[in-house]
Amino acid sequence: MRLKKEIVAMLLAGGQGTRLHALTKNMAKPAVPFGGKYRIIDFPLSNCVNSGISTVGVLTQFMPLELNSYIGNGSPWDLDRMDGGLSILPPYTGGETGDWYKGTSNAIYQNLKYIEQYDPEYVLILSGDHIYKMNYNDMLEFHKKRGADLTIAHINVTLEEASRFGILNTLNDLSVSEFVEKPAKPISTKASMGIYIFKWSELKKYLSLVEDLENTSYDFGKDMIPMMLNDGKKIFAYPFEGYWKDVGTIESLWQANMDLLHNVDEFNIFDPLWRIYCRHYESMPQYIGADAKLSNSMISEGSIVNGKVVESVISSGVIIEEGAEIYNSVIMKNAFVGKGAKIYNSIVAEEAKIESGAKVGHEKIVSGKDMITVVGNSDIINSNSEVKKQL
Repeated sequence: MRLKKEIVAMLLAGGQGTRLHALTKNMAKPAVPFGGKYRIIDFPLSNCVNSGISTVGVLTQFMPLELNSYIGNGSPWDLDRMDGGLSILPPYTGGETGDWYKGTSNAIYQNLKYIEQYDPEYVLILSGDHIYKMNYNDMLEFHKKRGADLTIAHINVTLEEASRFGILNTLNDLSVSEFVEKPAKPISTKASMGIYIFKWSELKKYLSLVEDLENTSYDFGKDMIPMMLNDGKKIFAYPFEGYWKDVGTIESLWQANMDLLHNVDEFNIFDPLWRIYCRHYESMPQYIGADAKLSNSMISEGSIVNGKVVESVISSGVIIEEGAEIYNSVIMKNAFVGKGAKIYNSIVAEEAKIESGAKVGHEKIVSGKDMITVVGNSDIINSNSEVKKQL
């Protein structure tokens, strides 16, 4: 019998991430690099550790090799523990429930035995593809005080964005009166963050009920939450006011990286009281050449910069040769930028090579017209060629 836990976190990290195009061709979305030295999954994992949650199940499925290798035994996040700690939970065949994960609720349903061994009072459901800092303890206290069966973290979004999210309405006491998943005509601008705290007894019951539906999407937002509302369960909305970004598109991933440079007060990854932990690879010191020019950029260790870098995020192991110019871009690990190359408003993935004189990206981004340019993992842009589309 394992030690009883008050709360267990289940982190959904199996997303395919098709809207990230070449960046997720060979890896799951939560494994995509971010901010020079991190990966997207570092943020929810760090939030768990900083919130004192020491039992975390990470549910993987699509292209899990890179993600599994990166997570390892959880030691970078202090989750390599004898009792609890981090467990990777891939789909499996056999038994009553074994199969590919069919949706968010089905993924949790297939791992009921993992949760049951800790006999928790509460279960925290997280997504592995959001960038934010959040104290889950504050949300748990909110949940307890209201005797909630389910608490949904939410933020306010613009009306134009609302159709991308689960949208809810609340009464004055913050109880949820309506919930619609990705509505064509949003009922409000209160968007679910995909962060849920369930009373364990209720979660277990409704997971089984969703599985028995005739026409089910196996999804929390489409199936379970509406069912619980119809049954009169106590569902409350927890308002979150900090920085949060769903980085499921190229544009949002690029913007979140740029926010590191421009919105430091709102999105501060340098806070020693709420560190973002990651797997650290030993690297040489960064080198900035005598003729290099840098402005408002993040330069990671192990990089060699001999060109010009403006408003950009440069990962470890990147080589930028003489005369190269980089503006408003994200250059990922071990990429190479040759002499005289120019990169504008782009994401250059790991191991990519931009040869001498090549030009990548649009010099100016016009909303709705020009897109952020992406160069995929290990892709080569030939000398003196020009690329402006996502690859």
